[in-house]
Amino acid sequence: HALTQDDLGPASLAPELLYLVEANAAVRAELARLTARLHGARQTAEARALTDGLTGLGNRRALEMALDRALAEGGGFVLVHLDLDHFKPVNDRLGHAAGDHVLAAVARVLRGVTRAGDHVARLGGDEFVLVLRGLPDARRLEGMLARLIRGVARPIRYQGTPCRISASLGALRVPAGTAATPEALMQAADAALYAAKRAGRGRAVLADLPV
Repeated sequence: HALTQDDLGPASLAPELLYLVEANAAVRAELARLTARLHGARQTAEARALTDGLTGLGNRRALEMALDRALAEGGGFVLVHLDLDHFKPVNDRLGHAAGDHVLAAVARVLRGVTRAGDHVARLGGDEFVLVLRGLPDARRLEGMLARLIRGVARPIRYQGTPCRISASLGALRVPAGTAATPEALMQAADAALYAAKRAGRGRAVLADLPV
């Protein structure tokens, strides 16, 4: 308040009180800044614990949480298990750095095809899982999966060398109100994926989970 001792009587406690007010405000401001930093650090740590370090997608734990949330909400959704075809030759021929480059490129394709409310995770290796909110009809879903397959099949260049892979998909339509467990859903999506592999790879097999 720009007051000096001359503005106050010699016995006044006002200077001490003003000092305490200012000190209290400074302490409160510093505590607020510290709290904000700790909150931000906690959020960053939690995000890292749920993120695949290579691709920036969700990891296995994040997928488990997304599946639990989808089941708890009770609406229908689609569970897609994706496995890359011809990925091992990329690692064998060009090295693991090339393989990492390809995985990161595939992650970008998956982000580009999915919506903001969908969840995309990398399980490890060349396996990915998508949890797509809502339950579109088979024709719309097949169109979306076809775009995904085309996106992955485009040559990915690494140091001037084109890397050619494809994707096999098992897509499971999960009806609203299902009592199935996450483990049962993953097993059913796995079965559809391996059916796609047996059918020649580079394709999607669509399955429905009974109510």
